[in-house]
Amino acid sequence: MSLNKNKMVREIGRRTRLKNRDVQLVLEALVDVWTEELVAGGRIELENFLVLEVKDLDRGEHPGYLQSGGNQYKAPRYAKRVIVKASKSIRAKLKGEK
Repeated sequence: MSLNKNKMVREIGRRTRLKNRDVQLVLEALVDVWTEELVAGGRIELENFLVLEVKDLDRGEHPGYLQSGGNQYKAPRYAKRVIVKASKSIRAKLKGEK
């Protein structure tokens, strides 16, 4: 099963009895706030769920090459990556533990 934005809005609306439009506005605002925080290099921690953070990546003096559309480009030495870590409780549930 895949949970996209529309399904999420409907399910949250059903569970909270809020109007779908209100739920959609809240979700869009949440994504905007999170995006701004990550772009600023911050960290987002949702207790008992996940952690999102930005890590700086240094590929060294010889970063290699990237391929796109049949063309090859020199990879930048420095890059930023968004790292997602599941909480301990999520990891335990995925392993089948309680």
